[in-house]
Amino acid sequence: MCGIFGIYPHKQALEITSLGLYALQHRGEEAAGIVSRNGSKVYLHKSLGLVSDVFGENALKGLRGELSVGHVRYSTTGSSNIKNTQPFYTKSRIGDIAIAHNGNLINAQELKNSMEEKGALFQTTMDSEVIVHLLAHSPNKDYKEAMVWSLGQLQGAYSLVMMFNDILIGSRDSFGFRPLCLGRLDAAHILASETCALDLVGATYIRDVEPGEIVFIHKDKIESLKPFGNSRCAHCIFEYIYFARPDSNIFGHNVYLARNRLGREMAREFPHESDLVMPIPDSGVYAAIGFAQASGIPFEIGMIRNHYIGRTFIQPKQLTRDFRVKVKLNPVKDILKDKRVIVIEDSIVRGTTSRARVKTLRQAGAKELHMRVSCPPLKYPCFYGIDFPTKKELIAAKHSIDWIKDFIGVDSLEYLSLEGMLKSMPLPKDKFCTACFDGKYPIKAPRKLSKNILERGSRGG
Repeated sequence: MCGIFGIYPHKQALEITSLGLYALQHRGEEAAGIVSRNGSKVYLHKSLGLVSDVFGENALKGLRGELSVGHVRYSTTGSSNIKNTQPFYTKSRIGDIAIAHNGNLINAQELKNSMEEKGALFQTTMDSEVIVHLLAHSPNKDYKEAMVWSLGQLQGAYSLVMMFNDILIGSRDSFGFRPLCLGRLDAAHILASETCALDLVGATYIRDVEPGEIVFIHKDKIESLKPFGNSRCAHCIFEYIYFARPDSNIFGHNVYLARNRLGREMAREFPHESDLVMPIPDSGVYAAIGFAQASGIPFEIGMIRNHYIGRTFIQPKQLTRDFRVKVKLNPVKDILKDKRVIVIEDSIVRGTTSRARVKTLRQAGAKELHMRVSCPPLKYPCFYGIDFPTKKELIAAKHSIDWIKDFIGVDSLEYLSLEGMLKSMPLPKDKFCTACFDGKYPIKAPRKLSKNILERGSRGG
Protein backbone atom coordinates (compact mmCIF):
# COMPACT_ATOMS: atom_id res chain seq x y z
CA MET A 1 0.00 0.00 0.00
CA CYS A 2 1.81 3.19 1.23
CA GLY A 3 0.48 6.64 1.99
CA ILE A 4 1.34 9.76 -0.01
CA PHE A 5 0.89 13.47 0.64
CA GLY A 6 1.89 16.73 -1.01
CA ILE A 7 1.18 20.46 -0.56
CA TYR A 8 2.03 23.66 -2.45
CA PRO A 9 2.37 26.58 -1.82
CA HIS A 10 2.26 26.94 1.96
CA LYS A 11 4.72 28.50 4.44
CA GLN A 12 4.15 25.59 6.83
CA ALA A 13 4.35 22.91 4.15
CA LEU A 14 6.73 20.69 6.13
CA GLU A 15 4.71 20.71 9.33
CA ILE A 16 1.46 20.11 7.41
CA THR A 17 3.01 17.23 5.48
CA SER A 18 4.22 15.55 8.67
CA LEU A 19 0.71 15.85 10.13
CA GLY A 20 -0.74 14.43 6.93
CA LEU A 21 1.59 11.44 7.24
CA TYR A 22 0.41 10.88 10.82
CA ALA A 23 -3.12 10.53 9.44
CA LEU A 24 -1.89 8.06 6.82
CA GLN A 25 0.28 6.01 9.20
CA HIS A 26 -2.08 3.01 8.86
CA ARG A 27 -1.02 2.69 5.21
CA GLY A 28 2.60 1.98 6.05
CA GLU A 29 4.58 1.58 9.25
CA GLU A 30 8.01 0.68 7.95
CA ALA A 31 9.47 4.06 6.98
CA ALA A 32 8.59 7.70 6.39
CA GLY A 33 10.08 10.62 4.51
CA ILE A 34 9.58 14.20 3.33
CA VAL A 35 11.16 16.17 0.49
CA SER A 36 10.74 19.97 0.39
CA ARG A 37 11.82 22.73 -1.95
CA ASN A 38 12.73 26.28 -0.98
CA GLY A 39 13.65 28.39 -4.01
CA SER A 40 16.28 26.34 -5.81
CA LYS A 41 17.30 24.37 -2.71
CA VAL A 42 15.90 20.92 -1.90
CA TYR A 43 15.73 19.33 1.56
CA LEU A 44 15.23 15.63 2.30
CA HIS A 45 14.61 13.81 5.54
CA LYS A 46 13.61 10.12 5.70
CA SER A 47 14.27 7.09 7.85
CA LEU A 48 12.98 3.69 8.88
CA GLY A 49 10.31 3.79 11.57
CA LEU A 50 6.97 5.36 12.38
CA VAL A 51 6.16 8.98 11.59
CA SER A 52 6.53 9.88 15.26
CA ASP A 53 10.06 8.41 15.25
CA VAL A 54 11.18 9.85 11.93
CA PHE A 55 9.74 13.34 12.50
CA GLY A 56 10.42 13.87 16.17
CA GLU A 57 10.71 17.22 17.89
CA ASN A 58 13.85 18.44 16.10
CA ALA A 59 13.65 16.53 12.81
CA LEU A 60 12.17 19.37 10.76
CA LYS A 61 14.49 22.06 12.11
CA GLY A 62 16.67 23.45 9.37
CA LEU A 63 14.32 22.24 6.63
CA ARG A 64 12.58 24.84 4.50
CA GLY A 65 10.11 25.12 1.69
CA GLU A 66 6.62 25.93 0.49
CA LEU A 67 6.44 22.75 -1.61
CA SER A 68 6.55 19.43 0.20
CA VAL A 69 6.03 15.76 -0.67
CA GLY A 70 5.70 12.99 1.95
CA HIS A 71 5.46 9.20 2.04
CA VAL A 72 4.85 6.40 4.55
CA ARG A 73 6.09 3.04 3.34
CA TYR A 74 4.67 -0.44 3.38
CA SER A 75 7.18 -2.46 1.41
CA THR A 76 6.22 -4.74 -1.42
CA THR A 77 8.81 -4.08 -4.12
CA GLY A 78 12.28 -3.64 -2.64
CA SER A 79 13.80 -4.83 0.60
CA SER A 80 13.37 -3.06 3.92
CA ASN A 81 16.30 -0.62 4.07
CA ILE A 82 16.95 3.10 4.06
CA LYS A 83 17.79 3.21 0.33
CA ASN A 84 14.28 2.02 -0.47
CA THR A 85 12.49 4.63 1.61
CA GLN A 86 10.61 7.37 -0.19
CA PRO A 87 10.22 10.04 -1.43
CA PHE A 88 12.86 9.11 -3.98
CA TYR A 89 14.80 12.21 -5.00
CA THR A 90 17.26 12.89 -7.79
CA LYS A 91 18.79 15.90 -9.52
CA SER A 92 18.63 15.26 -13.26
CA ARG A 93 19.40 17.13 -16.48
CA ILE A 94 15.80 18.40 -16.47
CA GLY A 95 15.92 19.49 -12.83
CA ASP A 96 14.87 18.25 -9.39
CA ILE A 97 12.52 15.27 -9.26
CA ALA A 98 11.06 13.66 -6.13
CA ILE A 99 8.42 10.97 -6.15
CA ALA A 100 6.11 9.32 -3.62
CA HIS A 101 4.40 6.27 -5.07
CA ASN A 102 1.54 4.03 -3.96
CA GLY A 103 0.98 0.95 -6.11
CA ASN A 104 2.88 -1.63 -8.11
CA LEU A 105 4.22 -1.44 -11.67
CA ILE A 106 3.98 -4.82 -13.33
CA ASN A 107 6.37 -3.90 -16.16
CA ALA A 108 8.98 -2.26 -13.90
CA GLN A 109 11.65 -4.92 -14.46
CA GLU A 110 11.18 -4.80 -18.22
CA LEU A 111 11.58 -1.02 -18.22
CA LYS A 112 14.54 -1.19 -15.85
CA ASN A 113 16.35 -3.72 -18.04
CA SER A 114 15.81 -1.54 -21.10
CA MET A 115 17.14 1.58 -19.40
CA GLU A 116 20.14 -0.22 -17.90
CA GLU A 117 21.11 -1.37 -21.38
CA LYS A 118 21.21 2.32 -22.32
CA GLY A 119 23.48 3.15 -19.37
CA ALA A 120 21.04 4.06 -16.62
CA LEU A 121 22.23 3.38 -13.06
CA PHE A 122 19.63 2.48 -10.42
CA GLN A 123 20.19 3.31 -6.76
CA THR A 124 17.36 1.19 -5.27
CA THR A 125 15.31 -1.94 -5.92
CA MET A 126 12.02 0.02 -5.89
CA ASP A 127 9.82 0.04 -8.97
CA SER A 128 9.13 3.71 -8.17
CA GLU A 129 12.65 4.67 -9.28
CA VAL A 130 11.77 3.54 -12.80
CA ILE A 131 9.38 6.51 -13.11
CA VAL A 132 12.13 8.98 -12.22
CA HIS A 133 14.47 7.47 -14.82
CA LEU A 134 11.77 7.66 -17.46
CA LEU A 135 11.31 11.36 -16.75
CA ALA A 136 15.04 12.00 -16.78
CA HIS A 137 15.42 10.24 -20.14
CA SER A 138 12.29 11.64 -21.76
CA PRO A 139 12.81 12.93 -25.31
CA ASN A 140 10.38 15.75 -24.46
CA LYS A 141 11.73 18.95 -22.92
CA ASP A 142 8.29 20.26 -21.94
CA TYR A 143 7.41 19.02 -18.46
CA LYS A 144 3.84 18.13 -19.40
CA GLU A 145 4.90 16.17 -22.45
CA ALA A 146 7.62 14.47 -20.39
CA MET A 147 5.05 13.38 -17.79
CA VAL A 148 2.64 12.07 -20.43
CA TRP A 149 5.43 10.21 -22.25
CA SER A 150 6.79 8.67 -19.03
CA LEU A 151 3.48 7.65 -17.46
CA GLY A 152 2.28 6.33 -20.80
CA GLN A 153 4.92 3.59 -20.60
CA LEU A 154 3.80 2.30 -17.21
CA GLN A 155 1.63 -0.77 -16.70
CA GLY A 156 0.03 -1.51 -13.37
CA ALA A 157 -1.20 0.47 -10.39
CA TYR A 158 0.03 3.87 -9.33
CA SER A 159 -1.07 6.92 -7.44
CA LEU A 160 1.76 9.44 -7.49
CA VAL A 161 2.65 12.68 -5.74
CA MET A 162 5.70 14.32 -7.27
CA MET A 163 7.87 17.38 -7.05
CA PHE A 164 9.06 18.41 -10.52
CA ASN A 165 11.21 21.50 -9.88
CA ASP A 166 8.71 24.09 -8.57
CA ILE A 167 5.58 22.14 -9.56
CA LEU A 168 3.59 19.67 -7.43
CA ILE A 169 2.14 16.86 -9.55
CA GLY A 170 -0.46 14.21 -8.76
CA SER A 171 -1.52 11.34 -11.00
CA ARG A 172 -3.42 8.04 -11.00
CA ASP A 173 -3.28 5.14 -13.42
CA SER A 174 -6.18 4.93 -15.83
CA PHE A 175 -7.79 2.04 -13.91
CA GLY A 176 -7.82 4.01 -10.65
CA PHE A 177 -6.59 1.10 -8.53
CA ARG A 178 -5.33 3.28 -5.65
CA PRO A 179 -7.02 6.34 -4.12
CA LEU A 180 -5.79 9.93 -4.40
CA CYS A 181 -7.71 13.08 -3.52
CA LEU A 182 -7.28 16.81 -4.01
CA GLY A 183 -7.88 19.37 -1.26
CA ARG A 184 -7.31 23.02 -0.42
CA LEU A 185 -5.87 24.77 2.63
CA ASP A 186 -5.71 28.56 2.55
CA ALA A 187 -4.18 29.33 -0.87
CA ALA A 188 -2.46 25.93 -1.12
CA HIS A 189 -3.56 22.71 -2.80
CA ILE A 190 -3.05 19.31 -1.19
CA LEU A 191 -2.78 15.80 -2.64
CA ALA A 192 -3.35 12.87 -0.27
CA SER A 193 -4.11 9.16 -0.34
CA GLU A 194 -7.19 9.58 1.84
CA THR A 195 -9.49 12.37 2.99
CA CYS A 196 -8.66 11.69 6.66
CA ALA A 197 -5.33 13.45 6.00
CA LEU A 198 -7.18 16.51 4.75
CA ASP A 199 -9.39 16.46 7.85
CA LEU A 200 -6.43 16.38 10.22
CA VAL A 201 -4.72 19.42 8.71
CA GLY A 202 -7.98 21.38 8.39
CA ALA A 203 -8.12 21.28 4.59
CA THR A 204 -11.24 21.21 2.44
CA TYR A 205 -11.85 18.24 0.14
CA ILE A 206 -12.30 19.34 -3.48
CA ARG A 207 -12.52 16.09 -5.43
CA ASP A 208 -10.69 12.87 -6.26
CA VAL A 209 -7.91 12.93 -8.82
CA GLU A 210 -9.59 10.99 -11.61
CA PRO A 211 -8.25 7.73 -13.05
CA GLY A 212 -5.83 8.58 -15.87
CA GLU A 213 -5.57 12.24 -14.81
CA ILE A 214 -2.40 14.28 -14.24
CA VAL A 215 -2.79 17.35 -12.02
CA PHE A 216 -0.14 20.12 -12.14
CA ILE A 217 -0.18 22.42 -9.12
CA HIS A 218 1.69 25.71 -9.61
CA LYS A 219 2.13 28.52 -7.14
CA ASP A 220 -0.76 30.48 -8.62
CA LYS A 221 -2.83 27.97 -10.60
CA ILE A 222 -3.76 24.33 -11.11
CA GLU A 223 -3.88 22.50 -14.44
CA SER A 224 -5.22 19.09 -15.42
CA LEU A 225 -4.55 16.69 -18.29
CA LYS A 226 -6.36 13.46 -19.16
CA PRO A 227 -4.15 12.07 -21.91
CA PHE A 228 -4.70 8.33 -21.63
CA GLY A 229 -8.31 7.88 -22.72
CA ASN A 230 -10.86 5.87 -20.81
CA SER A 231 -10.43 2.35 -19.51
CA ARG A 232 -12.75 0.65 -17.12
CA CYS A 233 -12.33 1.53 -13.46
CA ALA A 234 -10.79 -1.17 -11.32
CA HIS A 235 -10.73 0.34 -7.82
CA CYS A 236 -9.11 -1.94 -5.25
CA ILE A 237 -12.03 -3.33 -3.23
CA PHE A 238 -9.64 -4.25 -0.41
CA GLU A 239 -9.33 -0.54 0.36
CA TYR A 240 -12.94 -0.64 1.59
CA ILE A 241 -12.53 -3.99 3.34
CA TYR A 242 -9.30 -3.40 5.25
CA PHE A 243 -6.77 -0.74 4.31
CA ALA A 244 -8.42 2.68 4.33
CA ARG A 245 -9.36 4.46 7.53
CA PRO A 246 -13.10 4.28 8.30
CA ASP A 247 -13.35 8.07 8.57
CA SER A 248 -12.01 8.48 5.03
CA ASN A 249 -13.94 8.86 1.82
CA ILE A 250 -12.23 6.98 -0.98
CA PHE A 251 -13.37 6.59 -4.57
CA GLY A 252 -15.99 9.17 -3.63
CA HIS A 253 -17.65 7.27 -0.76
CA ASN A 254 -17.28 6.67 2.98
CA VAL A 255 -15.37 3.62 4.22
CA TYR A 256 -17.26 3.26 7.53
CA LEU A 257 -20.62 2.96 5.77
CA ALA A 258 -19.27 0.42 3.28
CA ARG A 259 -17.96 -1.80 6.09
CA ASN A 260 -21.23 -1.45 7.97
CA ARG A 261 -23.09 -2.71 4.89
CA LEU A 262 -20.70 -5.66 4.62
CA GLY A 263 -21.66 -6.63 8.17
CA ARG A 264 -25.37 -6.29 7.48
CA GLU A 265 -25.05 -8.47 4.40
CA MET A 266 -23.22 -11.16 6.42
CA ALA A 267 -26.07 -11.18 8.93
CA ARG A 268 -28.53 -11.77 6.09
CA GLU A 269 -26.45 -14.48 4.44
CA PHE A 270 -25.46 -16.32 7.63
CA PRO A 271 -27.95 -15.84 10.48
CA HIS A 272 -26.92 -17.61 13.68
CA GLU A 273 -28.21 -17.77 17.24
CA SER A 274 -25.57 -16.36 19.57
CA ASP A 275 -25.19 -14.29 22.72
CA LEU A 276 -23.01 -11.53 21.31
CA VAL A 277 -21.24 -10.19 18.23
CA MET A 278 -17.65 -9.05 18.62
CA PRO A 279 -15.09 -7.70 16.15
CA ILE A 280 -11.43 -8.37 15.79
CA PRO A 281 -10.27 -4.76 16.32
CA ASP A 282 -9.84 -2.46 14.59
CA SER A 283 -10.72 -3.17 10.98
CA GLY A 284 -13.46 -5.65 11.90
CA VAL A 285 -15.32 -3.20 14.16
CA TYR A 286 -17.53 -1.54 11.58
CA ALA A 287 -18.68 -4.74 9.90
CA ALA A 288 -19.43 -6.13 13.37
CA ILE A 289 -21.61 -3.10 14.15
CA GLY A 290 -23.53 -3.71 10.92
CA PHE A 291 -23.92 -7.41 11.71
CA ALA A 292 -25.24 -6.64 15.20
CA GLN A 293 -27.64 -3.99 13.90
CA ALA A 294 -29.07 -6.31 11.24
CA SER A 295 -29.26 -9.42 13.43
CA GLY A 296 -30.40 -7.84 16.71
CA ILE A 297 -27.61 -9.67 18.57
CA PRO A 298 -25.82 -7.44 21.12
CA PHE A 299 -22.52 -5.90 20.04
CA GLU A 300 -19.63 -6.17 22.49
CA ILE A 301 -15.92 -5.43 22.41
CA GLY A 302 -14.58 -8.82 23.43
CA MET A 303 -10.94 -7.95 22.81
CA ILE A 304 -9.15 -4.73 23.68
CA ARG A 305 -6.49 -3.48 21.33
CA ASN A 306 -3.16 -2.13 22.49
CA HIS A 307 -3.02 0.99 20.31
CA TYR A 308 0.73 1.27 20.65
CA ILE A 309 1.11 -1.81 18.46
CA GLY A 310 0.81 -1.41 14.70
CA ARG A 311 -1.09 -3.40 12.09
CA THR A 312 0.09 -7.01 11.95
CA PHE A 313 -0.78 -7.70 8.32
CA ILE A 314 1.50 -4.98 6.93
CA GLN A 315 4.56 -5.92 8.95
CA PRO A 316 7.28 -7.06 6.54
CA LYS A 317 8.59 -10.01 8.57
CA GLN A 318 6.63 -13.03 9.84
CA LEU A 319 8.49 -13.02 13.18
CA THR A 320 7.35 -9.42 13.78
CA ARG A 321 3.79 -10.32 12.81
CA ASP A 322 3.74 -13.27 15.25
CA PHE A 323 4.96 -11.14 18.16
CA ARG A 324 2.51 -8.36 17.47
CA VAL A 325 -0.43 -10.76 17.26
CA LYS A 326 0.25 -11.80 20.85
CA VAL A 327 0.64 -8.36 22.37
CA LYS A 328 -1.83 -6.47 20.21
CA LEU A 329 -5.16 -7.81 21.56
CA ASN A 330 -6.26 -8.89 25.01
CA PRO A 331 -9.62 -10.61 25.71
CA VAL A 332 -12.24 -9.32 28.14
CA LYS A 333 -12.85 -12.56 30.04
CA ASP A 334 -15.93 -11.46 31.95
CA ILE A 335 -17.73 -10.66 28.68
CA LEU A 336 -16.70 -13.88 26.89
CA LYS A 337 -17.05 -16.49 29.63
CA ASP A 338 -19.61 -19.20 28.72
CA LYS A 339 -20.92 -17.15 25.78
CA ARG A 340 -21.81 -18.14 22.22
CA VAL A 341 -19.82 -15.60 20.25
CA ILE A 342 -19.95 -14.46 16.63
CA VAL A 343 -16.47 -13.17 15.75
CA ILE A 344 -16.20 -10.75 12.82
CA GLU A 345 -12.95 -10.71 10.82
CA ASP A 346 -12.31 -8.43 7.85
CA SER A 347 -10.31 -11.11 6.00
CA ILE A 348 -8.21 -14.23 6.43
CA VAL A 349 -4.89 -14.23 4.57
CA ARG A 350 -2.55 -16.86 6.00
CA GLY A 351 -4.81 -18.09 8.79
CA THR A 352 -2.12 -18.10 11.46
CA THR A 353 -3.23 -14.78 12.98
CA SER A 354 -6.88 -15.87 13.17
CA ARG A 355 -5.84 -19.17 14.73
CA ALA A 356 -3.87 -17.39 17.47
CA ARG A 357 -6.79 -15.07 18.23
CA VAL A 358 -9.28 -17.94 18.42
CA LYS A 359 -7.00 -19.77 20.83
CA THR A 360 -6.94 -16.66 23.03
CA LEU A 361 -10.74 -16.41 22.97
CA ARG A 362 -11.08 -20.09 23.91
CA GLN A 363 -8.71 -19.59 26.83
CA ALA A 364 -10.83 -16.62 27.92
CA GLY A 365 -13.81 -18.97 28.36
CA ALA A 366 -15.90 -18.55 25.20
CA LYS A 367 -18.36 -21.44 24.93
CA GLU A 368 -18.80 -21.32 21.12
CA LEU A 369 -16.98 -19.34 18.46
CA HIS A 370 -18.55 -18.68 15.06
CA MET A 371 -16.36 -16.68 12.71
CA ARG A 372 -17.80 -14.53 9.91
CA VAL A 373 -15.46 -12.92 7.36
CA SER A 374 -16.53 -9.74 5.58
CA CYS A 375 -15.10 -10.73 2.20
CA PRO A 376 -14.85 -13.93 0.12
CA PRO A 377 -11.86 -16.32 0.45
CA LEU A 378 -8.59 -14.79 -0.76
CA LYS A 379 -7.31 -17.22 -3.40
CA TYR A 380 -5.09 -15.20 -5.74
CA PRO A 381 -2.02 -12.97 -5.22
CA CYS A 382 -2.15 -9.28 -6.04
CA PHE A 383 -0.17 -7.69 -8.88
CA TYR A 384 -1.19 -4.16 -7.96
CA GLY A 385 0.40 -3.29 -4.64
CA ILE A 386 -1.01 -5.44 -1.83
CA ASP A 387 1.54 -7.78 -0.31
CA PHE A 388 -0.52 -10.93 -0.43
CA PRO A 389 1.95 -13.79 -0.14
CA THR A 390 2.60 -16.67 -2.49
CA LYS A 391 -0.45 -18.48 -3.77
CA LYS A 392 0.52 -21.56 -1.81
CA GLU A 393 0.64 -19.45 1.39
CA LEU A 394 -2.87 -18.07 0.86
CA ILE A 395 -4.77 -20.51 3.00
CA ALA A 396 -7.98 -20.40 0.92
CA ALA A 397 -6.07 -21.08 -2.31
CA LYS A 398 -5.33 -24.65 -1.30
CA HIS A 399 -7.83 -25.57 1.44
CA SER A 400 -11.59 -25.82 1.76
CA ILE A 401 -13.59 -23.67 4.16
CA ASP A 402 -14.18 -26.74 6.35
CA TRP A 403 -10.43 -27.36 6.54
CA ILE A 404 -9.77 -23.71 7.42
CA LYS A 405 -12.50 -23.88 10.10
CA ASP A 406 -10.73 -26.79 11.78
CA PHE A 407 -7.30 -25.20 11.39
CA ILE A 408 -8.42 -21.94 12.97
CA GLY A 409 -10.38 -23.77 15.66
CA VAL A 410 -13.86 -22.26 15.37
CA ASP A 411 -17.21 -24.01 15.60
CA SER A 412 -18.34 -22.55 12.29
CA LEU A 413 -16.80 -20.39 9.58
CA GLU A 414 -18.53 -18.45 6.81
CA TYR A 415 -17.20 -16.00 4.24
CA LEU A 416 -19.32 -13.27 2.67
CA SER A 417 -20.18 -14.20 -0.91
CA LEU A 418 -18.65 -12.32 -3.83
CA GLU A 419 -22.13 -11.17 -4.80
CA GLY A 420 -22.88 -10.02 -1.25
CA MET A 421 -19.61 -8.09 -1.03
CA LEU A 422 -20.21 -6.32 -4.33
CA LYS A 423 -23.82 -5.56 -3.39
CA SER A 424 -22.54 -3.85 -0.24
CA MET A 425 -20.25 -1.49 -2.14
CA PRO A 426 -21.26 2.13 -2.88
CA LEU A 427 -20.31 1.79 -6.57
CA PRO A 428 -21.43 -0.63 -9.30
CA LYS A 429 -19.64 -3.98 -9.28
CA ASP A 430 -17.88 -3.33 -12.60
CA LYS A 431 -15.97 -0.45 -10.97
CA PHE A 432 -13.83 -2.74 -8.77
CA CYS A 433 -10.84 -5.03 -9.04
CA THR A 434 -11.75 -8.35 -7.37
CA ALA A 435 -8.82 -10.36 -8.75
CA CYS A 436 -7.66 -11.55 -5.31
CA PHE A 437 -11.02 -13.32 -4.97
CA ASP A 438 -11.81 -14.49 -8.50
CA GLY A 439 -8.49 -14.38 -10.41
CA LYS A 440 -9.86 -11.96 -13.02
CA TYR A 441 -7.01 -9.48 -13.38
CA PRO A 442 -7.86 -6.14 -15.03
CA ILE A 443 -4.36 -5.92 -16.53
CA LYS A 444 -2.70 -9.09 -17.67
CA ALA A 445 0.76 -9.28 -16.14
CA PRO A 446 3.78 -10.25 -18.23
CA ARG A 447 4.03 -14.03 -18.36
CA LYS A 448 7.26 -14.21 -16.37
CA LEU A 449 5.90 -11.92 -13.64
CA SER A 450 2.64 -13.89 -13.48
CA LYS A 451 4.54 -17.13 -12.96
CA ASN A 452 6.83 -15.60 -10.34
CA ILE A 453 3.95 -14.06 -8.40
CA LEU A 454 1.84 -17.19 -8.51
CA GLU A 455 4.81 -19.22 -7.25
CA ARG A 456 6.54 -16.77 -4.91
CA GLY A 457 4.10 -13.92 -4.27
CA SER A 458 3.71 -10.26 -5.16
CA ARG A 459 6.37 -7.74 -4.19
CA GLY A 460 4.72 -4.59 -5.50
CA GLY A 461 5.95 -1.04 -5.04
